[in-house]
Amino acid sequence: MAIPDFQSMMFPLLKFFSSVEEASVTDVRAFFISHFNLTETELSELIPSGTQSLFTNRISWAISYLKMASLITRTRHGHYKITENGINLLKTNPPKINLKLLKSIPEYKEHTESYNKDKKEGNNELGIFSNTEELTPEESIEDAFQKINSSLAQDLLQNIKNMSPAFFERLVIELLVKMGYGGSIKDAGKAIGKSGDGGIDGIIKEDRLGLDIIYVQAKRWDYCVGSPEIQKFVGALAGQGAKKGVFITTSYFSKDAIKYTPKNDTKIVLIDGEELAQFMIEHNLAVTTVSNYIIKKIDTDYFDAE
Repeated sequence: MAIPDFQSMMFPLLKFFSSVEEASVTDVRAFFISHFNLTETELSELIPSGTQSLFTNRISWAISYLKMASLITRTRHGHYKITENGINLLKTNPPKINLKLLKSIPEYKEHTESYNKDKKEGNNELGIFSNTEELTPEESIEDAFQKINSSLAQDLLQNIKNMSPAFFERLVIELLVKMGYGGSIKDAGKAIGKSGDGGIDGIIKEDRLGLDIIYVQAKRWDYCVGSPEIQKFVGALAGQGAKKGVFITTSYFSKDAIKYTPKNDTKIVLIDGEELAQFMIEHNLAVTTVSNYIIKKIDTDYFDAE
């Protein structure tokens, strides 16, 4: 038989995870090869770009969508296990698991609506998880691109959360350098990270000349960052005589934290986990390019020259 599409893989994949305590991607591959009785010829089939096997690509998407719905979770590098949500879904005996079913799951809706909201606020009417049947070919490409970035962003955050707080602080400084702050890594950032630092994890030059300093707070958290944490950071800045700060977290900010405005002229920029991951993708930090696609159109000037 041909390689099944990723939606056809999701139900047997979730059942497989329910039968084991934890499984690696290698375990998943072996399961599907046996489950679908795939041949070497089928396994050697590549996606159109020729950069990855079709089988591996569809496994990756099946895993990504189950993760977005919080039906499985990543336990460590390349390993996953079923969640309580996944167990409860299987208890309902669904005939299959597809995108229509995932859209009824609150965790999946929250994930996709968050990214679609960001796209609309950016004056782009195309939502990441749109109905592709309603899209033009160009919009479909953009839609697929955003889906890939969405999945990549989630994987980035999960990897960051598995690292140490010190690693995260260094990552934040490196990202700010790639975004144009501080010049070189060597002299750009200074990690403080001491008990008496007043809640400041590092400092970075605002420009190459060091005409101003930005203080950085980096929180590798899973839970919400509330306004009290922002107020503490503002207080720490005041203690340093500083006016500019960046608060970066792997989680998210409460509405009160987002609305909080210091009474003095201190300027605070908040970057949550989703924004952090997107900045990393945009500035090529901890990611690598797999494929480049060039979209071409007719050069009308060439034909008008006659």
